[in-house]
Parts: sequence; structure tokens; C-alpha cells
Amino acid sequence: MPIPERETPKGRRESYVLPKVPVPPLKQSLDMYLSSIKHLVKEEQYRKTKSIVEKFGEPGGTGELLQKKLVEKSDNTYNWVYDYWLEDMYLNQRLALPVNSNPAMVFPKQNFTDRKDSLRFAAHLITGVLEYKERIDTRTLPVDFSRGQLAGTPLCMKQYYRLFNTYRLPGLKRDTLVIHKTGSTEQEHIIVACKNQFFVLDLVVKEKKLKEMDILTQLEKIVKMAENTEERQPPIGLLTSDGRTEWAQARDVLIKDSVNRESLAVIEKCLCVVCLDDPSGMEVGDTSRALLMLHGGGHEKMGANRWYDKPMQFVVGEDGVCGTVCEHSPFEGIVLVACTEYLMKFMTGSPSKMGRATSVSELPTPGRLLWETTPHIQGLLKASAGRLQRLVRDLDMDVHKFQVYGKEFIKKQKMSPDAYIQVALQLAFYRCNGRLVSTYESASIRRFHEGRVDNIRSATPEALAFVKAMTDEKASLSDSEKIQRLWDAIKAQTNYTIAAITGMGIDNHLLGLREISRELQMEVPEIFTDETYVASNQFILSTSQVPTTVEMFCCYGPVVPNGYGCCYNPQSDHLLFSVTSFHGSTETCSAVFIRALDEGLVEMRDLCKKSNKPQSNAAALKTVEKSQGAGSKPLSTPRENREISHTEEALRCPY
Repeated sequence: MPIPERETPKGRRESYVLPKVPVPPLKQSLDMYLSSIKHLVKEEQYRKTKSIVEKFGEPGGTGELLQKKLVEKSDNTYNWVYDYWLEDMYLNQRLALPVNSNPAMVFPKQNFTDRKDSLRFAAHLITGVLEYKERIDTRTLPVDFSRGQLAGTPLCMKQYYRLFNTYRLPGLKRDTLVIHKTGSTEQEHIIVACKNQFFVLDLVVKEKKLKEMDILTQLEKIVKMAENTEERQPPIGLLTSDGRTEWAQARDVLIKDSVNRESLAVIEKCLCVVCLDDPSGMEVGDTSRALLMLHGGGHEKMGANRWYDKPMQFVVGEDGVCGTVCEHSPFEGIVLVACTEYLMKFMTGSPSKMGRATSVSELPTPGRLLWETTPHIQGLLKASAGRLQRLVRDLDMDVHKFQVYGKEFIKKQKMSPDAYIQVALQLAFYRCNGRLVSTYESASIRRFHEGRVDNIRSATPEALAFVKAMTDEKASLSDSEKIQRLWDAIKAQTNYTIAAITGMGIDNHLLGLREISRELQMEVPEIFTDETYVASNQFILSTSQVPTTVEMFCCYGPVVPNGYGCCYNPQSDHLLFSVTSFHGSTETCSAVFIRALDEGLVEMRDLCKKSNKPQSNAAALKTVEKSQGAGSKPLSTPRENREISHTEEALRCPY
């Protein structure tokens, strides 16, 4: 049944409803699963997997039982997949948040003249944050609507309401996403990090909200206090950069002391964190700025001047390096983009308000958070610092602007820019490795109540056929055969995208079936222990389109040790790529991947130019009525619910 999306603070319901996430037909998902992996594994392994899948899906078998239970769960909950997905994607993960989980948005380089200039910027930014937060609290943010074939479909807004009132609490085996009540008086402060110290900046003093001049005054006091070496506290923020189990263990040690408990409670209930960074000493370019956002440069630079558990963490560097670091579990990339674009436009379009007429007089001194440490805690800090430094050294990043053409050229070919770029990524990977691998591209399912994402498996059979046409079979195929294979690959990508954004993807469905079996205390079905399933969930190529309308870009790390993270931002006349990998892997190199990507994009352009009769958009999208592959049955998705919107819907947050 349709579900009212939300209520206003006065209880007045909004005038639109959202459907529940559907449970796809079992046979459809199993067929799509086999199709998605057949060309990625050896023939003998595929035959074994096919037999396992067929047994799982046989009439009266385990699959039908689990499907029935999943449908029952859907009937009795608002969103059957939300908790399964949140735990599997984030809360159960034990890796450190920097690089591995937290994405970053890199702002344009600022030209500050001195520290005071950077503090003015920070005060203005905080003012913008408070204005945006007020819109959230009063439910006056405009509702997002989908774009594409069925423009006008309202999208779930709940992720916006978790930007500032959530906190990821570490656990020994599983983290907890803590959600504070919107508008709570406990959230009337932010945390300011400066020189690895943490300070409380109260936003309400004597029942009055601080004005921008007041905020600047408090920031100046904080900087002065942070420079006092006699009162300097240990860099406790380092602990939040560690593995989740290690941080949970360290937190258990910390909270044995009441002083530490109080400091942690203040941080965990704050609105956001603002990090005032010293100059990094690095040459300031796109790649170095991205690195500083992701991990702060380690404990030797700004890595301890962070609190990685807080979803919104704004960085303002004295050297003009600014951006946002996000704990990803409460919201997706599109919400981060909407918030940061609002702030950037606020910063440039709204004049700074530094008048003192209505300021609060006699502002109290900001509080410094205190920590009681022991030799054991000092040892934990040292160990955390070492592990962060190893992560910093291991990350191989290359932020690259492809300037030969942008999305306008692709659109003139009547092709989807997102599908085109995804195919180019497959070509680049094949050039580097001679094979395709399981690939992740996030697809938003916000058209459903509390919808988050499902996965677009971009390494399709059609993509493989195209990349072979451009490499192994290049000499034996004509240009017309190559362009046809390109169109086939783009159609396949389009079809899978449509399936995913309309709730017919396979990853969430298979996850739900697996988790239902655990809830029933069954032996885990063989389909989920099969080496093919395990390998298919190791996303060696993790990709995401995060387009922006202002000058900034998103970045994140790989999700497996031998993988790539690739975030791309298509603009009219250029394509911006942020590619990451790990130096520790002999299978990857970000610079080599970028070179292969450049080469492939140029070759794809040349191929398109050679095509005298570009396929029309109508012809390209005729395959909407079909599922993956020629001659297969249509997906069990109502036609009126289908839509493709690669700029608004196919966004990823990294994992």
C-alpha cells in the first residue's frame, strides 16, 4: 500500500505518497543473476553455479520458501530491505572509515590571505549550515522529483533529515546508527577541531542564536586556545580513524572515566564537526586536496584533526583546502550533493553578515573537551596512528580531467552519458587486465519509501562483446560492427539501470533471501556460499556518477584490496574522474587505469564520428521493454513505473 512520506512538525501530512520497495519475482532474479556472471567465470564454475541456482529455485524448494517469507516481511514492514542493506553495506563492516567507507566532497580551492580570512569563510559556512538545518527542521526543503522518462515522480526525503542528527557509534561486532530527535536542544552545538583538539561551539547563548559575527569571534577564541600548548590534550580523534572493532574496544576503555564519557557524549550529539586545518605543506592540486579530505594526510598532518564517526564534517584549511568528509551510512551521494551545492551557492551568493548590532554580548569562552588518558590509552593512540599512516601510504589516487569532450558530445550521439561512461570504464579495465570483473554502480531507489540504493551490474555480456571489438577482435571487425556493439552495450546498461531504479535489481533481492534464511535459523543455502556468489560480491570496480552544478567533485577509496574506486562527474565540455587504488596491490595502478580510460574515450569518440547514421534516441530506448539480452522475457515491472535518470538516480555512494 502507498505510504505517506512524512509529516510536518504540526502533524500536517504532505500531499504525496510513496510505494513500498517491491519484492522481485524469484525466477526473474535468479535468471538475471546467472546472466550477470556467466561471462565472468570459467565454464566449469558456471555449470556448477547454474546447477546450484536451479536447485535453489525449483518448485517447492528453498528459494520459494524464502521468497514467501520475504513477501510476508514486505507486507508487514515499510521497507523490507532497509535494515538488511544498512547492516550489510555499513554497520557490519569492520574496516576503518577513512578511505574505505567515508566519501569526501572537495570544494574549490580558496585563496585565503591569512588565518583570519579562513575563519571568516568558516563562520560564513557555519551560518549556511544553520540555515540549511533550519529548512530541514521546519520541513521546508523542496521535495525532490525524478527526472527522465517519467519526470515528476516524488522521491523519498528521509535521507535529508539524517544529515545532521545522526551518529555512527562503533560496536565490537556491529556499529549502531544513532538517530537524535530532529530539533532537539541537545543538538544546539557544533564541534570545532583545531590542532587535534576539540572544542564546543554553542550555537544558542542566553536563548539567542549566534549571528555570524559571534561565530567568527568564537572561532578566533578557539584558535587561540588551541595554540596554548600547556593545555593541549591528546589527539583522541585518531581512534575514530581505526578499524571499527579497534575503535569500539578503545571507546570501552575511554568511557571508564567520567571525563571521557562526558566529552564523548558532547561529540556524539553535535550538529556537525568543523575542522580548522593548518597548512598541509603539500602542493595544492586536485589530487592532493582530495587526499587531504579522505584521510587528512595521516597523523603527521591533519589525520587526527577529524572525528570520522560524524556524518557531516566540514574542513576549512588555512591554505584554502576545503571540503566535506561524510560518514556514509545515513544518506547517499545525491543528498550530499544537494546540501553542499546549497552551501556553495550560499557562500557565493549571500553576503557575509558581520554586523554586531544584534550580536550576543559577553560571549562565553568555548569549552575545550578534556580527556583522561592512561599508558594503555596512549598505546592505543600510537597503534591507531600507525595504522592510519599505513593506509595513507597505501592509497594511490589520481584526479583527472578528461578535456577532449564532455557529456554534450555524448548526448549528441543520442546516448546516455552515464551508460557511455560505464562502458568506457569496462573498456579501460579490460585493457589493463584482459578481463571484466564484478562491477558496482549505485542506483537510487528513492522513488520508494525509505529507499536507498541497489546495484547496477555494469560488466554485462554486451559490454564484454564491445570491449573485445575494441581490443582482441579489433582488426577483424568493421566500424559498423563495432558501433553496433557499442549500442548493444549501452542498451544493456540502460535496461539494467531501469530494472535497478524500479526495484527489480538482484543484489537487494538476493541479500534479502540470504538474511531471511538466517532469521529462520536455517543452514545458509548453497547459492550464498558458492564461490561464484562470493566473488560476484567482491566489487573490484566500484563506480559512481556524482554530477555537480558547481565547481567541486566527490572521491572515495576502493572497496577491495585489489580494486579501483572510480567516481566521475560529467560536465558539458569535460569529464572529471577521481580514481583510487592501493599501492599494495600488484594488479592495480590508478595512473595506468586513467591512461587506458583516456585512450578508450578517444577511440569511442572516433568510432562515433565514423558512424554516418547515429542511432536515434527512440531506437536506442526501444529495448526498455526487454530485459538483459535479446529474446529474453520482459522484466516484471509495470511499464508506467519505469524511468531512466542517470544524473539523478544512478548515484553511488561508495559501497
